[in-house]
Amino acid sequence: MKICMVTTFFGAHSFGGDAAYVDRLTRALCRRGHEVHVFHCVDAFNAVRGAHPLRSYEPPPGLHVHALESRAGLLSPIATQLTGKPFFKAEALRDALEAVDTDVVHFHNISLIGGPGVLHMGKSSVRLMTAHEHWLICPMHLLWKYDSKACDAEACIRCSLAGKRPPQAWRYTGAIDRGLQEIDALVFPSRHALEEHRKRGIGAPMVHLPYFLPDDWSQGIEDEDPNPSPSGRPYLAAAGRLVKMKGFQQLIPLMKYLPEVDLRIAGTGPYEEHLKLLAKDIPNVYFDGLLSGTQLARLFHGARAVVVPSLFPETFGYVVLEAFAVRTPVVVNLAGGALRETGVVSGGGLGYDTDGELLLAMRRMVHDEDLREELADAGFAMRTSEWSETAHMDRYFELIQGIRAGRSATTPHQQRRQGADSNKMNTYESERA
Repeated sequence: MKICMVTTFFGAHSFGGDAAYVDRLTRALCRRGHEVHVFHCVDAFNAVRGAHPLRSYEPPPGLHVHALESRAGLLSPIATQLTGKPFFKAEALRDALEAVDTDVVHFHNISLIGGPGVLHMGKSSVRLMTAHEHWLICPMHLLWKYDSKACDAEACIRCSLAGKRPPQAWRYTGAIDRGLQEIDALVFPSRHALEEHRKRGIGAPMVHLPYFLPDDWSQGIEDEDPNPSPSGRPYLAAAGRLVKMKGFQQLIPLMKYLPEVDLRIAGTGPYEEHLKLLAKDIPNVYFDGLLSGTQLARLFHGARAVVVPSLFPETFGYVVLEAFAVRTPVVVNLAGGALRETGVVSGGGLGYDTDGELLLAMRRMVHDEDLREELADAGFAMRTSEWSETAHMDRYFELIQGIRAGRSATTPHQQRRQGADSNKMNTYESERA
């Protein structure tokens, strides 16, 4: 098959998160002999990157990366932000997505590369969208209000202005609903994210399909000696983009009460200097910077636990899966949306609501070896079953084939809706059962 992916950030021009999933999915498809094209927006990355470094990226055979860059530069993502349409990227996207040999169009983070307007392109193909963030229901993407708390009531215009983003008038025109009517299936990495969108009125056919890691993501890491901390002592690990809503500022001060163990934080971001200032007088906190996938696997493998202190509602929490892949349990903030589902209900970690509970959970991970091994085994079992590459790809192809099989109505629009609605019920209801 020829599969086209559309996403704002990818490869060298990315921050992780949804781009990591798109990369892993494309590589899995290429390994299975499919031709994959990824379209992403260099202008958008340059507009928001700040001091974030370019990543080293080498596409595998079969992957064609189309780094869209307009002479308009910064004006291109601004135009999409304001209009909800591809604007300067429209011609390049239309030519690719509406080509007669395109079998599947898979949209991901479309916020700055096309907005809901791009969902009307490629109508003859099977058309999927994965909601990696809450962009469909939140102009700030994260359900994180005024850069200080989880969203508790709608105040989108005031929140956008506080976040220094222009309000999006097109959100009040039904543009998202019209765009989603052209989608065969709207895919969510967690049930929590799916239900958040359902209760906020998103009516598209919804499917739950968890993230995965490639089968060889941590190959050989388990056989290596644990990655020692700079002090040579046991350590806890944390990772993510260093921004306020990730909650590292609540984790760091607690390390004063755990002098027998270190904390190692991987990542970079605009909140980095603030976090380093916060840790200045706490000698057991270390910053490891931006790590490659292999380096991150080694860091997690040697940790007593991976702490995920996110304050906003995560749609999955990839670091949870990355920890499970190297038999390391997690400690997650129960306020972090899907983290309860992925980090606790999965059996691979402990959850907390308060600083006291977080401190106790970290102590238990450091000193209770039996508990740690029990959680690590449960997490690894998830990684090798429901969250494995094989399981994910089997369900991915089942989704596509289910949509194709359902196209028996008389018009293309009816075919898409009938196939997706049928597949949605079959997939989602079977999981609930």
